[in-house]
Amino acid sequence: MTIDCKNISKEIDSKTKKIVENLGFSPKLVAVTSNPDPSTVTYLNSMKKKAAKLGIEFDVMEGANMEDLVKAISKLASDDGVHGLFLTHPLPEGIDEFELTMRIPPEKDVEGRTPFNLGMLVYGKELFPPCTAEAAVRIMEHTTELKGKKVTVIGRSVTVGKPISIMLLKKGRDATVTVCHSRTKDIKSITLDSEVVVVAVGRAKFLKLDMIKEGTIVIDIGINVVDGKLVGDADPEIEEVASVTPVPGGVGRVTTSILMEHVAKAAERLSKR
Repeated sequence: MTIDCKNISKEIDSKTKKIVENLGFSPKLVAVTSNPDPSTVTYLNSMKKKAAKLGIEFDVMEGANMEDLVKAISKLASDDGVHGLFLTHPLPEGIDEFELTMRIPPEKDVEGRTPFNLGMLVYGKELFPPCTAEAAVRIMEHTTELKGKKVTVIGRSVTVGKPISIMLLKKGRDATVTVCHSRTKDIKSITLDSEVVVVAVGRAKFLKLDMIKEGTIVIDIGINVVDGKLVGDADPEIEEVASVTPVPGGVGRVTTSILMEHVAKAAERLSKR
């Protein structure tokens, strides 16, 4: 069975529109990029369309090197007319992403990548969590009661696997979380004992039908291109016995909505200062 992420996204968009309407001005989001590849350009174009539908201004600043990017972020950080900014990925070799992220003010870090916003998650303070991680958690909350649920997260990246596991442990959600990675032995035995499986490893069809039990909820965060088509990390056969987020149109759809919601909330917070 496919989990309906479209309606979750619509609910978030509706709330974002209301925030924007109440602001009385259009929040502004700026993407900072460097030598964007075709997939990044496509992503930025889709972001522009999404922002326009929600009454959010969207702009792109491009830098050829580290020095250009530092200048761009510094300028945007001090610009009161900019309410949210983020770095596109991947960045060219030689660009220090951590150094750039450190220069983004936490209150404008709508993608949730700064050490400050990531660190706040440990204290249960979700100012701006990483958008993909928040999308995964919201989908789970819409789909099941998380209290006491055995949740396995496959993947330990800084902006997906790790923050998802921390957010699920937050009091009020109270999931029991296991994190698996490339060095985990016998992942199958762990996933078979899980009620929810989050897979984010970037390997097409990694999660097989024999790795889950009937009734499992599967949150597929993988984005892979196979024969020119986007596919996830979960084998499509899993839908025979599990509830699965679709790829495309699943976690990614909700992630984009959450990013725009973060921009609106950032503008709301900054306007009250």
